[in-house]
Amino acid sequence: MASDSIVAETATRIFRDLCDPQTLNRAADGSWKAPAWTALEDAGLTLAWVPDDLGGAGAEIADGFAVLRGAGRYAVALPVAETMLAGWLLARAGISSPRGAMSCGPTRHGDRLTLTRGILAGRLRAVPFATGAKHIAVLAERENGGTAVALVETGAVRIAEGANIAGDALNAVVFDGAQPVAVKDAPAGLDGEALLLMGATVRAMQMAGALEAILDASVSYANERVAFERPIAKFQAVQHNLARLAGETAVAMAAAGSAADAIANASSFDDAVFVEAAAAKIRVGEAAGEGAAIAHQVLGAIGFTKEHTLHRFTQRLWAWRDDFGNESFWAVKLGNRVAANGADALWPMLAAR
Repeated sequence: MASDSIVAETATRIFRDLCDPQTLNRAADGSWKAPAWTALEDAGLTLAWVPDDLGGAGAEIADGFAVLRGAGRYAVALPVAETMLAGWLLARAGISSPRGAMSCGPTRHGDRLTLTRGILAGRLRAVPFATGAKHIAVLAERENGGTAVALVETGAVRIAEGANIAGDALNAVVFDGAQPVAVKDAPAGLDGEALLLMGATVRAMQMAGALEAILDASVSYANERVAFERPIAKFQAVQHNLARLAGETAVAMAAAGSAADAIANASSFDDAVFVEAAAAKIRVGEAAGEGAAIAHQVLGAIGFTKEHTLHRFTQRLWAWRDDFGNESFWAVKLGNRVAANGADALWPMLAAR
């Protein structure tokens, strides 16, 4: 998956200048967030997947995923991915995106919202960055059985306090009685599973970027840390661990990139996209767990301190594994899909990847 576009370069420059992990780790408060968000928003990156005529930047799907890879590589604690996803969801229904931070839902299988005579009802268990967002884009079931996309102001809903393991907002949101500011029918093929597949691929790309960062940090530390009069990178056990981490990172990048390419080149969330996205969330989630453990082994005690930046990446890796379905959820879904298609379809499906 190409990532050398001007969109990706712009994102990387902003992340590097305003979201440096070490600088943020030393920051006493969140005063860095407003300037960073303004820079990202002014560059059109937060609405990269929204067409020009709907208030966005009109970037390609591949460019948006390259931005998310960069966001993962800097462990950016801002709702960049959530706002991009919300904009994508609204754009699919032809709804213009407002400025400001957004989130979207449902992000958990089984969560359900209903829309009856223009009023929403229901509860979403886990909405990332709902606290601080101005709007939430949601899928809701109409009383007649259809599916709608709705844009809701956060002032119209009840948001519970909550956070994931990294300390980023993760909130339960009650929509009972909320009246959306905009509602349109969802296009054919855009349903709860499609949103989960898109979100799973987004998280897979962020995790792949974060794994790249912890690989770089682990290699640098191993070359600098001296024990028994030589860098620990010279010890075979450490070399073995670094090789395993490099392998997990390469696998994650390949799986996430393949899923992103499948979505970018498909006109719908068909079987091919399902297989790629589900497999990516499973395999990248496994790589995140294994990679985080290896990085902490290499860095030892210092990697567990608040003064070191490693926790900014590993804690988000652990949190992102659960968003939009964890490995177990997608493994069951993928297994059921393969079984339903029959044994004769398995090899052609694998050979086509």
